Amino acid sequence: MYELNEEQKMLQQTVRQLAKDKVEPRAMDIDASGEYPWDMFELLRDNDLLALCFPEELDGAGADLLTVCIAIEELAKVCTNTSLILGVCKLGSQPIMLAASDEQLKKYIPPLARGEKQCAFGLTEPGAGSDAAAMSSRAVKKDGVYIINGGKCFITNGGIADIYSVFAKTDDSAGVKGISAFIVEKDFPGFGIGKIEHKMGIRGSQTCELVFDDMEVPEENLLGKEGDGFKIAMQTLDRTRPSIGAQAVGIAAGALEYAAAYMKERVQFGGPIARLQGLQFMLADMAIQVEAARHLVYHSAHMIETVGREASAVSAMAKCFAADTAMKVTVDAVQILGGYGYMVEYPLERMMRDAKITQIYEGTNQVQRVVIARHLLA
Repeated sequence: MYELNEEQKMLQQTVRQLAKDKVEPRAMDIDASGEYPWDMFELLRDNDLLALCFPEELDGAGADLLTVCIAIEELAKVCTNTSLILGVCKLGSQPIMLAASDEQLKKYIPPLARGEKQCAFGLTEPGAGSDAAAMSSRAVKKDGVYIINGGKCFITNGGIADIYSVFAKTDDSAGVKGISAFIVEKDFPGFGIGKIEHKMGIRGSQTCELVFDDMEVPEENLLGKEGDGFKIAMQTLDRTRPSIGAQAVGIAAGALEYAAAYMKERVQFGGPIARLQGLQFMLADMAIQVEAARHLVYHSAHMIETVGREASAVSAMAKCFAADTAMKVTVDAVQILGGYGYMVEYPLERMMRDAKITQIYEGTNQVQRVVIARHLLA
C-alpha cells in the first residue's frame, strides 16, 4: 500500500536535496531571529511546492495527500518552520476546498496555488481551544454582510496571511450547529491583528491574535450554509492531521539521522560511542518508532483519500503517535549527544523544542485519544 510511485519518489528526492542545499543552512538563523522566513516561502513557491495542495484545474499540481505529506516530512527533517509554510497552506485552504462554491474556488484558490497569497485557519479562541464549540465570536447578518465581533488566538500565519478561514456563531441557541464558516480577507473593515506570540519552538512561524471589531464580511463569503461551520472545521482537521504527523515524522527522522552520524564520530573510552551497546539499543528503538510512525502517517493519508470521514480515527492515531514519537526521539537524540545536545550550536535542542508543538496544535494528543476512543466505543 505504501510503495511510493515513481513520481512520488522523484518528488521526495527533489525536496530532500532542496532541503539539504537551501533550507538546512537557514534553519538555525530562522530559529534564532524568530522572524518569518520570506525567503523560504519564496523557495517553496518557486519550486511549485505550494501548488501540491491544490487541483490542476485551479492552478495547482493535483497531488494527493500522501504526496503533500512526503514533502512536509523532507522539509521538517531540517527545518520545522519551513515545513509549516506548506502545512499551513494545506490547513488554511482546506475549508475552502471542502465547502466553497465554484465562484469562491475560482476567486481564492489559484492565487494560493501560485504563491501570490497566503492563508490561515482561524478556529481557536482563548476560551475555546480543545472545546471549539465554546467559541464566543459572533456573526450577525445585516444588509447583505455579516458583522463579526470577537477574535481568535494562536493563529499560525496570523498577520502574514491574506486569506483566512474563520469560524463564528450565527445562532447561539443551536450549539455546534450554530457555528458557521467564512472566507475573510485581511483588508475587510474591522479585521485586525493583536498580540504576536513569542514561542518555545517554531519561532520562525508567526503566531498571533486576530481581532474582529464589527468586521464586515460579504454574505457571498459564507462557506456552505449557516450552521455548517463546525462540520467543516472537523472535516478539515481530519484531512490535515496526517500532515502534522508527517511533520513530526520528519523532525524525528532528522534527529535520528543526526544522532547516528554523531555516534560514529564521537570518541569516548578509546573508540566511537557507536560501539557502545546501550547507545545502539537507544538508536534502534528510535528507528523502530520513526518507521512505525511513518507507516501510520502514510496509511492515514491513504485512508483520507479513499474513505474520507470514516478515516477520522486513523487520522487521529497518526497525528498522536507521530507527535509522541517526535518528542521521545528528539529527547533521546539530545541525550546521545550529552552536553553538546543541549547547546544551540547543534540542531537537536531546536528539534526537541519544535517537536513539542506537534503534540499540541491541530488538536492536543489528549483530544486525539478522545477521538480514537469514541470511534472504538461507537
